[in-house]
Amino acid sequence: MTSVPTPIPSRTQYVLDAIKHRILTGQLMPGQALVETELAAQFGVSKTPVREALKTLAGTGLVVMSQYKGVTVRMVDADMAREVYDVRLLLEPEALRRAVRRGASLDAARDALTRADAAGDTAERSLANREFHRALYLPCGNPLLGRMLDEVRDQAALVSAVAWATDPSWEREAAEHRQILRLALDGDADGAASALHSHIASFVRRAFPSDTEPHPEEGHQ
Repeated sequence: MTSVPTPIPSRTQYVLDAIKHRILTGQLMPGQALVETELAAQFGVSKTPVREALKTLAGTGLVVMSQYKGVTVRMVDADMAREVYDVRLLLEPEALRRAVRRGASLDAARDALTRADAAGDTAERSLANREFHRALYLPCGNPLLGRMLDEVRDQAALVSAVAWATDPSWEREAAEHRQILRLALDGDADGAASALHSHIASFVRRAFPSDTEPHPEEGHQ
């Protein structure tokens, strides 16, 4: 028999979403301690849903659980950033290429781009940008590929939050998003994939410069 995933209780989901939102919008900073009793008091719940939420966040790579330090927001350094973005560079452009080639609808990406342009604050814009990227790769026709990219979404967003806090680059990225979507809507699968690859690579280069650069895209003419 195929096991069915156990649904997350509503209180745990509420706490999970709230903590994640605080982390991804910079209200909780990398390295900051997450104390169960304090969080339970803030959210008006017992420690159990807080503990379960933190376990889930540890599984997605947003927090770190240590026997000695307790639970802290994951630190972001250049190695972590390049590790996460290397996965995106390998998978995300190919997923978009496949989505365009199969004629998938990109209405959700267009809607997310509109929301990002109209966003009133950093949190709204960040969430809309996340949805834009997801709307590009999700209709690739390979559910496993989509789930693999979903696995690194939160960590990528954490990297972005840290980078934007020191060097906001919204306008440049918004222009790149529009170019990617335009190429995709024109049916230029390779052009859209190449533009997306450049967009991802240039961000991590700007945010975390070093001698070790992401490898250029290979194997596509």
